[in-house]
Amino acid sequence: MSLAAPYSIVIHGGAGTILRDKMSAEVESDYRRVLSSAVKAGHAVLAQGGTSDDAVIKAILVLEDSPLFNAGHGAVFTHEGTVELDASIMRGDDLNAGAVTGVKRVRNPILLAQQVMLNSPHVMLMGQGAEDFAKLQGLELVDNSYFHTERRRRQLQRVIDSNQAVAASEDSSDEFEVQKFSTVGAVALDQQGNITAGTSTGGMTNKRYGRIGDSPVIGAGTYADNQACGISATGHGEYFIRAAVAHDICARVKYQGIDLRTAADAVINDKLIQMGGDGGIIGIDPKGNVVYTFNTPGMYRASIDTSGHLDVQIFR
Repeated sequence: MSLAAPYSIVIHGGAGTILRDKMSAEVESDYRRVLSSAVKAGHAVLAQGGTSDDAVIKAILVLEDSPLFNAGHGAVFTHEGTVELDASIMRGDDLNAGAVTGVKRVRNPILLAQQVMLNSPHVMLMGQGAEDFAKLQGLELVDNSYFHTERRRRQLQRVIDSNQAVAASEDSSDEFEVQKFSTVGAVALDQQGNITAGTSTGGMTNKRYGRIGDSPVIGAGTYADNQACGISATGHGEYFIRAAVAHDICARVKYQGIDLRTAADAVINDKLIQMGGDGGIIGIDPKGNVVYTFNTPGMYRASIDTSGHLDVQIFR
């Protein structure tokens, strides 16, 4: 009797200075509940023999629709008081990928990134053009106000009041998140042996001048290769772009012959720290081993491994 092929999934909801002693039991419970439902939604797809693409999408949709996370409904504000969203997805079998940046009306940017991957000769679309493509693909468009929450408006006002000229990594009004780089992401391995990674974000509070972070950049915030690993990142995007974090980790696995945890630690806890960058990654290797690595006090994260064990964590 042949053993069933392994499958697993891991998700994140951002990394940063997330303090246990400042977080109420009620707030912690809310985060754990949404993380759990997101990872279970993705895992159910895999359990039924579905693709890693669909599992990643299903998990990220739960996070994009939750006001707790900086993606979709509840994303952070730009300096102008609007919400601009980025997302990307990549699959490890054929290295196909899709990404969108600066979209303001697409309810679920991860779905648009998927359509770019599947139905476009391009990898990344931006702004109005991306939204025109979304219309052609029949995706749901909403008024920008759909994404707005009072919590994020307070965060923007705090940053503006502090006279910070640059975008802030969410210098938050929530005491339990002193500083947070919040993005959402998922990586999955399906029963066919294919790895897919996806990432979605609203970027940084008070961002200006069309700033783009690492989340929609293939090789920085998202990367997948069946021969090495799948990675979704969260952190100070400028550093993750400069270090090509997601691709670097997979390249180390592929060409140095080291395991995923060793490769991720080398990039996140050595290379990035030397550069002055904060954040973390989630990843899966071809055997379904799940890895979380971050150099911040906390990261919202959850996984269901090849044995079916559910793990939901926030603090280090």
